[in-house]
Amino acid sequence: MDNLKPIRQSGWEWLTRFQSNRLVNPDNRGNLPISAVEIAPQGQVVHLKGYGFIKVFRTVSTNGDVESWVTHHVEMWELDRLGVAEKTGVIEHYHRRIKPFCGMERCQARSARVQRHHIALAIRAFLRLERYSYTTGYSGFEAKMQIIREAVRAYLENPKYVLGTTA
Repeated sequence: MDNLKPIRQSGWEWLTRFQSNRLVNPDNRGNLPISAVEIAPQGQVVHLKGYGFIKVFRTVSTNGDVESWVTHHVEMWELDRLGVAEKTGVIEHYHRRIKPFCGMERCQARSARVQRHHIALAIRAFLRLERYSYTTGYSGFEAKMQIIREAVRAYLENPKYVLGTTA
């Protein structure tokens, strides 16, 4: 709710997923969990306590997972929702790849400036990794491992630093 209200005040449209226990009022008789509300295929307008009227779409994936997609744009049609949902899939794919491959969330700095630099460098690394993956045909994981293997191989051929041994 803390995020949805400022988005609405900015004049932006939003589409998100709600958890199955989110309470909505479908027929002015009281709040129910969104999972218990009957949702028509073209969507259902309900009232979200503390926010106002929203439109809910229910989707069922091939593995049986049920998702409730919600927007404040009550005039939205299912085809519009599908188009926006497709874009969110691209964004989720981006986040799933940038986190493990580029260390986006592993910044231990406290300074906001250093954190911004870390994020910028992680995005740069991600873009270079994506380009490498695209040109070579490797998956993201294979591309990262190929780069690491090549760096280790090059170092072993010509090591610049040798650890001292103790007797």
